[in-house]
Amino acid sequence: MTLATDQNVDRLGICSTGLQFISIRDAVMDRWEREVRARVEGAESLLRPVLTNTLPAFFDNIAEALSPDHPRTQAVSGNNSASVHGTERARMTPFGPDQVVHEYQILRESIAVVAKGRVSLDEDHWRIIDASINAAMREAVRSFTQIHEDLRHKMAAALSHDMRTPLSVVAHGAQFMTMTSDWAQVKNVAARIGANADRLNEMMAELLDALTFQGAAKIPLHLTNFDILGLTRELGEQYAHGQHGTQVVVDVTGEPVTGHWCRASLWRALENLVNNAIKYGDGGTVSIMAHQTRGRLMLSVHNEGNAIPEEQHNRIFEYLRRETGPFSATGWGIGLPFVKAVGESHGGSVSVDSSPELGTTFLIDVPVDCRPFVGDGAQRAMSD
Repeated sequence: MTLATDQNVDRLGICSTGLQFISIRDAVMDRWEREVRARVEGAESLLRPVLTNTLPAFFDNIAEALSPDHPRTQAVSGNNSASVHGTERARMTPFGPDQVVHEYQILRESIAVVAKGRVSLDEDHWRIIDASINAAMREAVRSFTQIHEDLRHKMAAALSHDMRTPLSVVAHGAQFMTMTSDWAQVKNVAARIGANADRLNEMMAELLDALTFQGAAKIPLHLTNFDILGLTRELGEQYAHGQHGTQVVVDVTGEPVTGHWCRASLWRALENLVNNAIKYGDGGTVSIMAHQTRGRLMLSVHNEGNAIPEEQHNRIFEYLRRETGPFSATGWGIGLPFVKAVGESHGGSVSVDSSPELGTTFLIDVPVDCRPFVGDGAQRAMSD
């Protein structure tokens, strides 16, 4: 099964070399996981779904790029999965940029070791593999550092604005205490100093929380155990009458995928994606698909409409972002930022793969069991 970011389960356009390459994916990922845990600082204790992240889809993107009849020229062409990988590394792991680079280097090494004698790769194939990995590495590190840069700006704003008032109270209170001998006033000012010192302590704790989670938006989750294919079938029935002249097709050929997620938020996220796909799909078929690999659920919605320009692949997920043209972020509405928040709140991510040849696929990629990766609020909701 092909788990590329376009969810090409029929392996359309993939040549024999690409199929051979796909056949070694699990062996490559097994070796990569062992080596990363042994050699990359901070990786040893990560649970598999977080460590694996978006890399199986990236691997299959390489297989498509190796195929002359497939429009993908590099694994990163037409999609933002590498950027999403860097963002998730910043949010979910203790990695620094060096560790992100190292894990991609180990992926290249693992491909070389496992492919030897099993896949016929010539110089042109290796040129594509190397170019894909190098480009993904650059995009991942760029997004990783941007997350930290955004956090630094937020921290600077907090330090310069939010903390100014309690610091002022402490400083002026201390100065006043040196100028008065009125014991009652001293006690009153001391109490105010203590209260504002407590407030400063709370602010520092909030900043530490931001450092831990990187300030990403989270939504409340009510976690239950269910089969995602049941949800997709039920959602598909909602569109069964083909409103707006669009046929919505749900893939029912896969194995059941049972896990712990928030059913209501995933339903709303999928509904947003399907509505957008109908709106921008030019009347073509909209497909919903769900598969799992290495502890990750890959849940996608595909439409056959005009492609989203590559420079907007990340911007369309931003709140209140205004663009011009037919594929403006405001045209896609606030639904996509919500979809992104759903993916990230489940300990995963959301990416887009869009090109004139392949159409547009939005991919929700989250752990099959998200319980270890969500906040306390979701855990409380689960126990209600």
